[in-house]
Amino acid sequence: QVQLVESGGGLVQAGGSLRLSCAASGSHFSINAMGWFRRAPGKQRELVAAITSGGITNYADSVKGRFTISRDNAKNTVYLQMNSLKPEDTAVYYCLYGLGSNRPHWGQGTQVTVSS
Repeated sequence: QVQLVESGGGLVQAGGSLRLSCAASGSHFSINAMGWFRRAPGKQRELVAAITSGGITNYADSVKGRFTISRDNAKNTVYLQMNSLKPEDTAVYYCLYGLGSNRPHWGQGTQVTVSS
């Protein structure tokens, strides 16, 4: 069973930045695609950013140019750098290990609140 530990959420003013981290247990991190999702109040969960095992990235249109996903395979960690944050980015952010696999694992979620 893969364990995921998320960190980095918090309260920030509009225009500010946060960096989320998701550290995974186990020895297969490097071969798994990873993703960051978010669920805002009253909305469905949506994919924010994804990164393949080879480092190819993809972003939701709403965050392109502001968010950057990256991974450090030596640390079994995926990051989400969030810049120019907007109030509409307020949500619980979840890390997903094994995006597209038949055994994905979710992180516990971390709250990001952007004040106007």
